[in-house]
Amino acid sequence: MIVVLLPAYNEEESLPILLPKIEQFFAEQGGEGAIVVCDDGSSDRTAQVLSSYPAKVRLEVITHKLNRGLGEASRDLFERAAELLKDDDIIIRMDCDDTHDPSFMHLMKKKLDEGYDVVIASRFQEGGGQKGVNAYRAFVSRGANLFMKVLFPISGVQEYSCGFRAYRAGIIRRAIRVFGNNFIQLKGLGFTCTLEKLVKLRMLGARFAEVPFVLRYDRKLSASKMISSVTTVGYLTMALLYHWPWGGWRTNARYRAAALETKASR
Repeated sequence: MIVVLLPAYNEEESLPILLPKIEQFFAEQGGEGAIVVCDDGSSDRTAQVLSSYPAKVRLEVITHKLNRGLGEASRDLFERAAELLKDDDIIIRMDCDDTHDPSFMHLMKKKLDEGYDVVIASRFQEGGGQKGVNAYRAFVSRGANLFMKVLFPISGVQEYSCGFRAYRAGIIRRAIRVFGNNFIQLKGLGFTCTLEKLVKLRMLGARFAEVPFVLRYDRKLSASKMISSVTTVGYLTMALLYHWPWGGWRTNARYRAAALETKASR
């Protein structure tokens, strides 16, 4: 089974364009599929669009009455996916502003089938790129990814900030068991959660791969939700928590994983 996760905030224009593309992927792929959307306190007609959409696959909506941000929306989506799926199933998280094309999901699934736990849609692999992104934004994005690679080196990973990823459900279920509600700890710090998931899965020994991907920012209809200053503070906070020598994330993860393994062996 494959579940596609969509965090949505004021996406009334994009959802009617994106949802049929995801359904087309499921039709081509075969097998069981579902879409889970978190309507994160939208003030436009996102809720009405979702409730009236004539879905051809299972469509489930999690509703936040107030806008809580990407971190809390992602937490609720991944926890719901962990409830729905078995370890061998697949979770795909993507943006719902139509900048992530579902056609790339075929390549991502194929890579998971080779034995990887996380597959990232990467602008920085040969054949990847981005359209509709101005020079300044492209420079900042590239610089931020290089910064993250220095602080959080992960073999085979060039793309740290894109949330378009496929996960083997088993690694997400294990992360939630190990970290609990702190799988996404920095919930209120903008887009930091996108990097945080990557780093914590690496701490659990996840195997990573990338596939080339073209970001279609030229198709974006809704306003950007990213506040650069908040996300920057989040990245710096995360670096401190991760590299703190006494009781940092790495130490806590080892203790929690060992405790779970001991409990399971009894």
